Amino acid sequence: MALSALDDKSSRPNQETLSKTLGKASALWGDLLTYLASEYEPLTEDWHFPGKNYGWGLRVKQKKRTILYMTPCAGHFLVSFALGEKAVRAAHESRLSDSVLKLIDDARQYAEGRGVRIEVRNRGDVEEIKRLAAIKMAT
Repeated sequence: MALSALDDKSSRPNQETLSKTLGKASALWGDLLTYLASEYEPLTEDWHFPGKNYGWGLRVKQKKRTILYMTPCAGHFLVSFALGEKAVRAAHESRLSDSVLKLIDDARQYAEGRGVRIEVRNRGDVEEIKRLAAIKMAT
C-alpha cells in the first residue's frame, strides 16, 4: 500500500478527489497552503508521483527551493521536510513541541538533510508546520 491515499498514477489529483480523501482535514490543507503562499511568494505547487510505494504528493516550492511536501491520507495528511543541520539546531532553539523535536532527532539522515515526516490532524499540527517551515526557510 502506498504512503498516499491517492495511489493511482493514471489519476492526477483534483480538488474533488482531494477533499473526499482528506475529509475534515481538507480545511487544514487549504489553510496551510494559503499561509505558505502569503509568506513565501512566489509559491509553486507541483503534484508528483515518485512511485507506487508513495503515491501522489504535492511539492511546495519558493522559486527553486522546496519548502515541504504534502501527502494526502484518509482523513489527514503528512507534511515532509528535508532539514539541514542548521535547521535542526535552530529547531532545538525554537518553540517546537517535544514530540516534533523527537521526530526531527529520530529522522533518517540523507545527503540533503534529515527526512522529517509529520502527521497533520488538527490546527495545532498546522501551527507546528508553520514554525518548522519558517525555521527551514530562515536557514
